[in-house]
Amino acid sequence: MNRKILSDTMFLCSRFSSTLTPCSSSVLKVGDILKETRVFSERDVFDYSKVSGDSNPLHFDSEAAKAAGFQDRLVHGLLVASLFPSIISSHFPRAIYVSQNIHFKLPVYVGEEIAGDITAISIREVKNKFITKFSTKCFKNNGELLVIDGEATAVLPTLNYGAS
Repeated sequence: MNRKILSDTMFLCSRFSSTLTPCSSSVLKVGDILKETRVFSERDVFDYSKVSGDSNPLHFDSEAAKAAGFQDRLVHGLLVASLFPSIISSHFPRAIYVSQNIHFKLPVYVGEEIAGDITAISIREVKNKFITKFSTKCFKNNGELLVIDGEATAVLPTLNYGAS
């Protein structure tokens, strides 16, 4: 399979970084890969907990996390998975995220750098919109360890990167 990786430039903003760049052609094709990296901070976990209502001690108390068999405090799995709609919406404003299945493979700890990758696996045009299925993955340890695996579907208003 011919894959085009769309990542060479890094843009930094506070505690968030992105490795997103437009591809040589500015139109999404099956096989294209979009990436984003992020380090999840204590503040991210705290803020997510407030919004979601998930105040499980595994996210805040190192001793509780260690007693449960983890190395340290965990980042909420759905917070990590939020990389996927972030990647899609940064390339395709006005996209509608319609589904996501997720398999959590390994824990993510506060302060770890996580790389989210989405790969276009099918594109279908319906009424001038594009129903696009993506393979969704998150990795840690420089891409060595898969932490999340799944698929997402989004309705894109265009296949042109960055078009509004």
